[in-house]
Amino acid sequence: MSAPNELLYPLDATPGFSQSSFAAIAHVLASFVGIITPTLIIGGVLGLGEHIPYLISMALFVSGVGTLIQAWRPLGIGAGMICVQGTSFAFLSSVLAAGFIAKAKGGGPEEILSLILGVCFFGAFVEIVLSQFLHRLKRIITPLVTGIVITIIGISLIKVGMTDLAGGVNAPDFGSPANLALGGVVLLCIIALNFCANPWLRLSSIVLGLLLGFVIAIFMGKVSFDGLAALPLLSVPMPLRYGFSFDWSAFAPIAVIYLITAIESTGDLTANCIISQQPIRGDSYIKRIRGGVLADGFNSMLAALFNTFPNTTFSQNNGVIQLTGVASRHIGFYIAALLMLLGLFPIIGGILQQIPKPVLGGATLVMFGTVAAAGVKILANETLDRRKLLILAVSFGLGLGVMTPDLLSQMPKMVQSIFGSPITTGGLAAIVLSLLLPTTQAGESEITATDAEDTATASRRLSENAGRSESRLI
Repeated sequence: MSAPNELLYPLDATPGFSQSSFAAIAHVLASFVGIITPTLIIGGVLGLGEHIPYLISMALFVSGVGTLIQAWRPLGIGAGMICVQGTSFAFLSSVLAAGFIAKAKGGGPEEILSLILGVCFFGAFVEIVLSQFLHRLKRIITPLVTGIVITIIGISLIKVGMTDLAGGVNAPDFGSPANLALGGVVLLCIIALNFCANPWLRLSSIVLGLLLGFVIAIFMGKVSFDGLAALPLLSVPMPLRYGFSFDWSAFAPIAVIYLITAIESTGDLTANCIISQQPIRGDSYIKRIRGGVLADGFNSMLAALFNTFPNTTFSQNNGVIQLTGVASRHIGFYIAALLMLLGLFPIIGGILQQIPKPVLGGATLVMFGTVAAAGVKILANETLDRRKLLILAVSFGLGLGVMTPDLLSQMPKMVQSIFGSPITTGGLAAIVLSLLLPTTQAGESEITATDAEDTATASRRLSENAGRSESRLI
């Protein structure tokens, strides 16, 4: 952690234009891949095709708006710190499940987006309400439960990353040596950069790995820019462009993730408080945490209205604050302006859409592995007695077990949709067992400021090493 005299600009300082611009660019580079990757994955897996450039534009634009709200703190909504917003990987499985529900009903891209955005909008109210009762969740969402859910998310998503690395779903050249080699080069580049002495290279490892893979793919003939000329000059934010629809079986997994991400954001915000030299106990700390989680929920509601996916506080930007020594919340205004400006140009989304699946898979494989590693790190900080080991065993067994093909095929559709998600099944099992099984030693694990600090520190270090965003993980 930074010593008190290492902050060049504390929280309420106002740096000059050049210093602010430099720090803002560093934050945008650190979070850019995390902001756009969930949209690329969701769009690719669900076949959203021509809608992807617009969705990427809205992801960047809403990320800017959300970052502004967190820094500005209007009406007490926000943490009043540099909290770059974006979609956490924790939402991917549940969002994809909602998309497949709409697809199974014969829906096209617009119907798929309508359902996803509808359930995400109403799910945001779960986090908005929970933000005011975080202190009452200590018996429900413990570090044990959080670690289990984060680990399951990472493990369940690794298949997505590996599938892309091999070429993508239904690719005619799936698993070809060319695809595996291209994805492998990206993976090796990220690993090598993470062992560099230069902290900026480590922080930018994902961006540089993707860039190298993209350049190689161009020479391999795997990239085409033919469709870019047809894109409009500007992406105009259009609220409710795809409308809203709702399905309870799609809503339930999303609601569980909102519950978990509220606790994750508590850890990320606590780490930010430490690095920014703010209190991590007392009324001012509680007010800041509540405001930050409230903003996550509010920004997720805005995200659904403006046609993108839930927003949470990213953790890797804590590393940028530490590296630059610039904790001024005014930098958040510059970051917001850059992101919103980038979001207005669909050409950016069009170019990013051309990233070949093997290149994207090589990078996301590291990201998803980092998610799982973050969960393992949280669990490693727990004293695992017989009770906790049983909760671990049953939660992992049920959560990963439901990934077995056709396991729930004889069950009602509602049951298939809800419990077919490893995150929902494993997370609910962990919560229920934590409440029902008698405590074997005095003092139940609680999410206190210290717990959140430990969790956030582990997540931040892993994020710095892998170069990633979550996002608001869970």
